[in-house]
Amino acid sequence: MQNKRKEYIVVLTLGLLTALGPFSIDMYLPAFPALASSLNSSIDHIQLSLTSFFIGISIGQLIYGPLTDRFGRKKPLIIGLTIYLLASLCSLWVHNAEQLIALRFMQALGACAGMVVSRAMVRDIFPLTESARVFSSLMLVMGIAPVIAPTVGGFMLKWSNWQAIFLTLALISFLMLLMTIFALPESKTPDKTIQLKPGAIFKEYWLVLQNSIFLKYCLLGSLVSAGLFSYIAGSPFLAMKIYHISAENYGLLFGLNAIGIIGGSQVNRFLLKRFESVEIIKVMTTVMLVCGLLLPIAAYLNAPMVVVLTILFCYISCYGFINPNASAIALSPFIKNAGFASALLGSTQMLFGVLASASISFFHNGTEMPMMIIVCICGLAVFTISRKTAKEQIEIA
Repeated sequence: MQNKRKEYIVVLTLGLLTALGPFSIDMYLPAFPALASSLNSSIDHIQLSLTSFFIGISIGQLIYGPLTDRFGRKKPLIIGLTIYLLASLCSLWVHNAEQLIALRFMQALGACAGMVVSRAMVRDIFPLTESARVFSSLMLVMGIAPVIAPTVGGFMLKWSNWQAIFLTLALISFLMLLMTIFALPESKTPDKTIQLKPGAIFKEYWLVLQNSIFLKYCLLGSLVSAGLFSYIAGSPFLAMKIYHISAENYGLLFGLNAIGIIGGSQVNRFLLKRFESVEIIKVMTTVMLVCGLLLPIAAYLNAPMVVVLTILFCYISCYGFINPNASAIALSPFIKNAGFASALLGSTQMLFGVLASASISFFHNGTEMPMMIIVCICGLAVFTISRKTAKEQIEIA
């Protein structure tokens, strides 16, 4: 019972650490118009702060990977959370969009430590047969972020100002720092054989990429993430400009789609008792393809809002099924360099997110069609790769 209780505490803490990045993204989305007005900028310019956050997470994870394998999991995590806390506090006093963009980059460098460590610790602590279920549990905790964050952000804007959002993020990171220090055990002893020279680090990452299982399922998970981040980047315009939904109601709508991710991840836990991860991936990538094809068609035909949002809900929900299974399979071959693999997996997913969100801005034409087409392309690519990825024997290296 005591061990089970400790396991729950560890999973909860890891889930909250994983959620810090998404919470940082989702909570300030409703504040785009207020930030643009306050900083004498445009929404398109403020949107670059979202892109800079994605870039920071992509780069930062590659830095934390070697550090967590070399020094253990907790010390780099504590440093990352401290960086995040300071960046959040400094964001209270920005005077222009450029300062916001830079500080969001620093926030991301701090937040990504939790993302790397949480995945690596799951690989450290749990066997392959359990890791997919644990990743689904993490997604349950992580899924609370997009349910709560935009809603909280929207109501904060109603009763206060955008600075309150960043103050709240600072308080959350301080709580995470305390939980890390006092509630999270160290799952890996420092390994002095891990070298931190650029050449040695590059060699380790190259070895990870040479693993065919990792490469295939990393790419699969990254394309699924690209579809999700296309929605994140395009949803403020779709909801508030196309469908004229208020900031508060946009938060509720965003949370509804997050509930789809949570539901999918928890149904996935039960399905894993009867089916293998690759079987679940095969079915859900088909669902994602169908929904992806329907979205641009619905937009072109000016389908009612409820139809478009329902299809979008089904598309986003597939993430809850595919991502935990793809992550578990991708990390399964690694023990010694699990930090490198976790970092490369997360960085690649975020890099695809950067490209997808940047494409939304680049092809923006005042309609919802760019978002729908990019989402559709992601669904088609995910389906194609899943069909070409033959079922392989997963071996622990």
